[in-house]
Amino acid sequence: MTNHYHLLIKSPDVPLDKIMARINRRYSDYYSKKYLHVGRIYEKRYNSKEAEGPFAILAVSSYIHRNPIDTRKPMDENLIDYPYSSFPMYCSEEPASKSWIDLEFLSTLLPVGIEKSRLNYSLYCQLYRQATEEDKKLNLLLSDDAWL
Repeated sequence: MTNHYHLLIKSPDVPLDKIMARINRRYSDYYSKKYLHVGRIYEKRYNSKEAEGPFAILAVSSYIHRNPIDTRKPMDENLIDYPYSSFPMYCSEEPASKSWIDLEFLSTLLPVGIEKSRLNYSLYCQLYRQATEEDKKLNLLLSDDAWL
């Protein structure tokens, strides 16, 4: 993304605001040093939403992974080609390159009847597109009830 980022974080030990403060602080320090920037680099404080339950977590993770191709001007044609995503790791049998990424958890949330594997999770992301607010408005406009 050009002006924001998405993370799906589970941390039972450390409060989310502490994690985000550390991530944003480290990135700010890096950016300021690299580009000799003075002042704030973030426009707003981060916001968060809790994903409650397995299907909500799957929907959020799919939304995050699909974001680069579902934007008005796609950043890549294929999910696997976007370099700033964990998605390519799900398409591989290789172990996670970062110890803090759990590549097995999301596949355990796949619906009953689907083999719980990283490959099937990656297929789920490629096939499942969460409806956006714009989609919902368009569907409402095109529904039979709207034309009565």
